[in-house]
Amino acid sequence: MHDIILDTDIGVDDAFALAYAAKTQRLLGITTVFGNVAVEQAVKNARLFCHKMQIDAPILRGCSRALAQAPTPPATWIHGADGLGGVFSNHFSSEAENAVDFIIRSVNARPGEITLVAIGPLTNIASAINQAPEIAARVKQLVIMGGAFGTDGHAGNVTPFAEFNIWKDPHAADQVLTSALPIVLVPLDVTHQVLISGEAIRTLQQPVLEAISRSYLDYSRQKERFAGMALHDTLTISWLVNPGWFRTVRAPIRVISEGIASGQTQRQLTSLASRDNAFAGCPAQQICLGVDAAAAQAHFLQTLRRQAA
Repeated sequence: MHDIILDTDIGVDDAFALAYAAKTQRLLGITTVFGNVAVEQAVKNARLFCHKMQIDAPILRGCSRALAQAPTPPATWIHGADGLGGVFSNHFSSEAENAVDFIIRSVNARPGEITLVAIGPLTNIASAINQAPEIAARVKQLVIMGGAFGTDGHAGNVTPFAEFNIWKDPHAADQVLTSALPIVLVPLDVTHQVLISGEAIRTLQQPVLEAISRSYLDYSRQKERFAGMALHDTLTISWLVNPGWFRTVRAPIRVISEGIASGQTQRQLTSLASRDNAFAGCPAQQICLGVDAAAAQAHFLQTLRRQAA
């Protein structure tokens, strides 16, 4: 069990990850960021979901836009207009303390003890290390859901090249992934392998999860010909539960931030000398490229089903 701060642009799959994290980790705080929804909605969603699921953790408000690029629309086509499928009235406040300050303060107070889990754009994390560079050496681990490297055809999900979280703020992603933070990257290469059906969700006997997943399931049926959903963000928590489920490689990572491939993650594939090495000076990070999908799926379902019984 890890002491974690969960950084999220809370939509449907983020909510599933939050439910799993609340049962398996010590949740110190939920820091919100723009992405699937505007940051104001993310705060409201976090409060609504925590209220309904009886999750007790402080909720903080983070960055509202990318570091450098123009704003892009929320992911309403998957998560619904409010990010949680539009099934609940949400009268919670969007006001909250500053998420970046909370991350810096928490890490500095407990060096080497706190794991950051980022399941949205990396703007809050980049802003934190910009404001307080010393925290990079004091974070126990940063686990990120993001990126895609093309393993078995698992490439981008918002463009042919880019995964959504990285695409929303590629400059922040490049800064974070090339920093001194000890990083584990959980990309689409593995998250697309861990699927749960609509029927499996119903067997959890979790009415809130079942309700918010309906729009996501509809999207999957129409666009992906699958009556279920991938456990994208949840796989960050799976890594914390049992890293032995994953096959990893270590390599420096960069993010393309301009042009048709904006948001694409690239890992260094060769150590051969080149005239212009974009990876020079970049630390090697852990990248998950394989997963025991059956084990990860089973533990997720058993954990939430056991608690619902």
